[in-house]
Amino acid sequence: MTAINLGVDIGGTFTDVVLEVGERLHSTKVLTTYAAPEEAILAGLAQVCAQADVEPARITRILHGTTLATNALIERKGAKTAFITTDGFRDVIEMRTESRFEQYDLNLVLPDPLIARDCRFTLHERVDAGGNVLIPLDDAEVEALAARLEDFDSIAIGFLHSYANPEHEHRVADILAARFPAKSLSLSSEVSPQIREYERFNTTCANAYVRPMMADYLGRLKARLAEAGADCPVFLMHSGGGLMSLEAARQFPVRLVESGPAGGAIFAADLARRHGLDRVLSFDMGGTTAKICLIRGGTPKTARVFEVARTYRFKKGSGMPISIPVIDMVEIGAGGGSLGSVDALGRIQAGPESAGSEPGPAAYGRGGSRPAVTDADLILGRLDPDNFAGGSIPLKPEASETALAEHIGQRLDLDALTAAYGLSEMVDENMANAARVHAVENGEDLAGYTMIAFGGAAPLHAGRLCEKLGLTRLLVPPGAGVGSAIGFLRAPYAYEATRSLVMRLDAFDAEAARELLAALRDEAESFVRDCAPEADISTETVLHMRYRGQGWDIPVPLPDRLEAGAIQEAFEAAYSNLFGRTVAGLVPEVTVWALSAATPLRPIEPVAGAPAGETATGTERQLFDASTGALAAAGALERTALGDGTVIAGPAIVTEAETTIIVPRGFTAKGRADGTIDIRKSS
Repeated sequence: MTAINLGVDIGGTFTDVVLEVGERLHSTKVLTTYAAPEEAILAGLAQVCAQADVEPARITRILHGTTLATNALIERKGAKTAFITTDGFRDVIEMRTESRFEQYDLNLVLPDPLIARDCRFTLHERVDAGGNVLIPLDDAEVEALAARLEDFDSIAIGFLHSYANPEHEHRVADILAARFPAKSLSLSSEVSPQIREYERFNTTCANAYVRPMMADYLGRLKARLAEAGADCPVFLMHSGGGLMSLEAARQFPVRLVESGPAGGAIFAADLARRHGLDRVLSFDMGGTTAKICLIRGGTPKTARVFEVARTYRFKKGSGMPISIPVIDMVEIGAGGGSLGSVDALGRIQAGPESAGSEPGPAAYGRGGSRPAVTDADLILGRLDPDNFAGGSIPLKPEASETALAEHIGQRLDLDALTAAYGLSEMVDENMANAARVHAVENGEDLAGYTMIAFGGAAPLHAGRLCEKLGLTRLLVPPGAGVGSAIGFLRAPYAYEATRSLVMRLDAFDAEAARELLAALRDEAESFVRDCAPEADISTETVLHMRYRGQGWDIPVPLPDRLEAGAIQEAFEAAYSNLFGRTVAGLVPEVTVWALSAATPLRPIEPVAGAPAGETATGTERQLFDASTGALAAAGALERTALGDGTVIAGPAIVTEAETTIIVPRGFTAKGRADGTIDIRKSS
């Protein structure tokens, strides 16, 4: 029987739905319904099932990624949450790290903590860094505190050094669960059992804050899908790039933050493996944000900490740190819905404010009056007003011209076309700069990298981004407009378990390390078994290490031998690769142990080299040419016209239902056997 899978990605502007029937994909984009996100999913489900002539009851499984947890944290629309911590540490989440993310801003305003001070409570208990109890927990004090927690929907519990000894957190949870069986409880020793109390406490508070809302949404979604006939297992994409069960998602919804972008990185990594690419820059641009990720050897780079809800122009340090396994990517407020403006210095600015789907860019004709990047793309000739989103959303060029003229042109004495070019260039330069910085921070040189572009807006801007970054090759895969949703279909069932156990290599305890790794393996594999009981499971261990006395660590794959000497060699190799040197005289130490378990990836079929094909021309359309600064004739054709080996020289416009590909002057696009458009700089 043919497996039928449904991938669903809820974004800030569009909800992408992809139905996979055997090897065939059927997809659609519908506007996200903020008040009830499941409504857009059901609408998309009906559309793709009609396309494929498939009844919803035949769907085998549903794979879902969502921004709901992220949006709840950004908009502060979560549950009424209390935080219980160690006496003396009540204000850790408000004091932060005391670093200034904008050093020279004298009026700098730090973000408010997720949980206000009058909702934070303390208990007189203490455990040291070795897990030894210094001050025992008093059950009577916990009972007395419980009487003050009646009005809260969710409770976060985070004690100092509970990663080393979670006994006190578990005892408090037992007492509260007996008194409030309906309340949601989140323990830092379960959510993020790692050193650094600020990040751990913040992550636990975030989990508690969104847990009731996400549990309600996931239960509602499952019920509505069943009513529609799709009564099948639902799995959630997590931020680390794997799939987790519905129950695990209810327990740890903070792991769903950035689940959509993670799907996009998996999508790009799958394409990189099929095309035999070792170094890839993944570029995902949707309606609200753009995400950039480095992929080496077919695997996206990962991290242990990332930020959400940045309040200061997407500046690092201005957001809320979340300490969970995550695919490492840089995100900026640059999407099709990003709004353009002119600041007090007369500079064109793009984002981070977005028009979203309600009201949307001015061109949508849904009440938006300010110019968005989509309006600029329309005026520059990149979009066909009659064929946007497959013709489901007719665009209004006159509305775009008016918005650009009023909000940018009149301020700077520019016509609508020049204002559109200025807005587009600001967006592209912002993204190029973010990519440069991200590469430098990871010790990478982008020379020799290939860009893979996906998301509804990325193929419109990827060619110009390649010009700015000096990249000579760009791939736009089939289904690029719904890439993250397709990525869910390619993702394995996976889970990463982490634990802090600080261990110096000059006092390495192999037996303690083996016991810890065995516990991590049992935890990670149990989560995967919940999703795929009969599947083969592989594991991979990464040690996060530093020189003793340093403030941060680097990831080091565990060598074959669990010995201090082998681990030190691996650490020094990784450290030297990142910083160009090692530090003599300092002792390395392990701070965090991470073990990931995953089912095998789908087998790939390498894409054969393209034969010499004919040259396509297409019909003529006017397209703004950045190299000349004016509109110029460009060939326009449907993507289906670029068969295996067929080429078209830029400037050119390649259209499809979910996106449009712009081929700049000096580049040539060629169709490949798998449907990918391979764009290379002409020699």
